[in-house]
Amino acid sequence: MSELFGTLSDGTPVHRWTLERAGVRVRVLTYGGIVQSVEVPGRWGSPRSSEAESGGGRVVDVVLGFPDLAGYVAHPEPYFGALVGRYANRIGGASFPLDGVTYHLEPNNGPNSLHGGSGGFDKRVWDAEPVEHGVRLTRVSPHGEEGFPGSLEVSATYTLDEGGALRIAYEAVTDAPTVVNLTHHTYWNLSGSGSAGGHELRLDASRLTPVDADLIPTGEFASVEGTRFDFRQSRKVGAGYDHNFVLDKGISETPLEIAELYDPASGRVLTVATTEPGVQLYTADHLDDSLPYAPGDGIALETQHFPDSPNRPEFPSTELRPGGVYRSATVLGFAVRD
Repeated sequence: MSELFGTLSDGTPVHRWTLERAGVRVRVLTYGGIVQSVEVPGRWGSPRSSEAESGGGRVVDVVLGFPDLAGYVAHPEPYFGALVGRYANRIGGASFPLDGVTYHLEPNNGPNSLHGGSGGFDKRVWDAEPVEHGVRLTRVSPHGEEGFPGSLEVSATYTLDEGGALRIAYEAVTDAPTVVNLTHHTYWNLSGSGSAGGHELRLDASRLTPVDADLIPTGEFASVEGTRFDFRQSRKVGAGYDHNFVLDKGISETPLEIAELYDPASGRVLTVATTEPGVQLYTADHLDDSLPYAPGDGIALETQHFPDSPNRPEFPSTELRPGGVYRSATVLGFAVRD
C-alpha cells in the first residue's frame, strides 16, 4: 500500500509504502529509500496493539526517524533509515584509482568522501513498484554522479517474510568499471525511546579494521581479543563506537546471522543476517540538539564491504564491471524474549 508522503521543493512527489505481516509494520519512503518506521511488539505485547509506549509490551517504533518529509530534507546528515550509496562509509582522500584512472569525489567528510557524497542515494527519489509482500525501488545513477564512473542501474527490494523479518536485497549493473558498496543506515532503539546504550550486542567478529584520526582504515586487521571491541559474547554496548568489524563468516552467497541486539527492558530482540563481509557499529554519539534525539539514542549496524576498499587492494574488492551483477542482502529479524 502506498500513499503520498510529501512533495519536494521542486514539486517531486514522495510516496510512503507500508508493509505489514506477522505483527510487524514497516514504512518505506521513495525519498532516499528511507525506512521511516519499524513497529514491533515487546514483552507481553499484542501484535495488534498500536499504542506507542516504551518497553512494557506495547507495539512501538524501534527506529529513529522523522514524522514528515521536511525533517529528512532539513537534517540529512544523520542518514536516518537511509539507503546509502554509491559507496557506503568513507573513501580516503575523496579519490580512488581504477584501471589507471584516478577518480575524484566530493570531500564531504573532512578530506574524505562519506556515504556517496552530498548528493548520494539517500537524497534521491526512487521509482517504486509493488512486489509480493513488499516494494522494489529502482533508479539509474548516471555516469559521473558524485564523481563515480559508469551508469549504474540499481534496485533495492524490501520484503517481509512469513515470520515478519525484513529483507533488504540490492542488485546493480554498470556499463563501465566502477565501485559499489550499498548499505542501510537504520538506527535501532528497541525500547522505542531514550538511550540505546543499555542494549546488549552479540557480534560474530574476531577482528576489526583500525582507523586513523580521519576514521580511514590503516590497512591492518586487529584482533578484538581483550579489547572493548569484543562482542563475541553478548554484552552491554555503551558508547564510543564508529568502527568496521570484520565478520568471521566473510562473504556469503546467502545471508547468515552475524549479530543479535537485545533490549532487556522490553525483551525485544533484533537479529541481523547478511551476505556482506563487514558491519559498521555506530552508537550515534554525534547526534546534536537540532534533532529530536540525544547522543546514544540509537545503534546502527551497517552491513557492508570495508571502508576505503577502492584504495586498499588487501580488502575484499568493491569493483563492479560490465557483465557482472552486484548483489547484497541483509535480513533483520524480530523476536521477544521473556
